[in-house]
Amino acid sequence: MSTMTTRPNQTQIAQRVVEAILAQKLAPGERLGEQELAELFGVSRTLVREALMQLQARGFVEVRTRKGWYVVEPSFEEARDAFAARRTIETGLLREAGRPLQSVLRRLRQHVAEERAAIAEGDAATRTFLLADFHVCMAECFGNRLLADVMRDLTARTTLVALLYQSTHDAAQSCEEHAAIVEALAAGDMPQAEQLMREHIGSVQGALSESSAAGDDDKARLRATLTPLRLAKP
Repeated sequence: MSTMTTRPNQTQIAQRVVEAILAQKLAPGERLGEQELAELFGVSRTLVREALMQLQARGFVEVRTRKGWYVVEPSFEEARDAFAARRTIETGLLREAGRPLQSVLRRLRQHVAEERAAIAEGDAATRTFLLADFHVCMAECFGNRLLADVMRDLTARTTLVALLYQSTHDAAQSCEEHAAIVEALAAGDMPQAEQLMREHIGSVQGALSESSAAGDDDKARLRATLTPLRLAKP
């Protein structure tokens, strides 16, 4: 991990953790040591604790008595709720949206191109992050920053679910489903885009297995998982 020129605040630390979850670099049930995080980011344990409390409020971490902070392990019922919320929000967003501007289509197509590149290169962390971030990007493209924040948290939760319940959904399939949604938007066929989004979320959820929940050195592990992803700038 490169040396930071400025020390991050609690929000930036929390965001780094969420990015690591989106990239499937932090697993459900993984311990987040306050001291290890403080040394990693070059900040006080108090600041780290504030970041972890922020993440706790967002539903990503929990405190275990006399053990410390851990990434949450969503139940299968909570997984269903998260996917139901995504289905409602994302299809509703497309239902209410008008035909997107060419600048929006260019950004979404570029995002899909970056997904394909990460898949071709075998870059698992970037690939996983981008596939999740497509949904955040779409909310941002339609001009709803509040909804983008909600989508970031929801996609991070369903990413934890995919790890915990060993999703068999193929990355290339997800990417092509994203591409089909973008092309429906380009054609101005909003009902088709909405239907494709509904089917996409359903196929991701359907790839989970309720019966397959997965039952080193902390500092080194955190250093590896919280290294920023090398993403192309929009």
